[in-house]
Amino acid sequence: MTQAPMDREVLVDVEPAFRDDESSSEASRYVFSYTVTIHNHSPRSMQLLARHWKITQGSGKVQEVRGKGVVGQQPMIGPGQTFRYTSRAILDGPVGVMEGAYTCVDTASQRPFEVSIPPFRLAGPNQVH
Repeated sequence: MTQAPMDREVLVDVEPAFRDDESSSEASRYVFSYTVTIHNHSPRSMQLLARHWKITQGSGKVQEVRGKGVVGQQPMIGPGQTFRYTSRAILDGPVGVMEGAYTCVDTASQRPFEVSIPPFRLAGPNQVH
C-alpha cells in the first residue's frame, strides 16, 4: 500500500492581526500578531523541527527568519490533531506579506519533509494595497 506524502496531509491556517496598541507610525513600527494552526490530517505522527519565514515589507525589503521549532517548542502532532500558536512580526511599514515552510519529521519513519506556509497579508487599518 502506497502512502501519500505527509506534506500533502498537513495543512497550515494563519490568522494575522494588526496590534495597534504596540505600533507607532511616528516610529515606523507596525506590529502584527499571527495565529497559526497546523492540522495533521495524516494517519501518522509528526514533529515540527524548524521554521523558515520570508517576510516581504511593503517597501520591498525582504527579511528571512530561520530557527528551531516555533515559540520555543518542537511540537509532536498526532494523527488528526492540531497545534496552534501565536507569534509576532514587526514591520517598518503598514503592509507586508509573510510566507514560509516548516521542516518536520514523520516520527515512525524518521523521514523529514517540508510543509509550505502559503503567503498571507499583513495590513494595518485602512490599507488598501
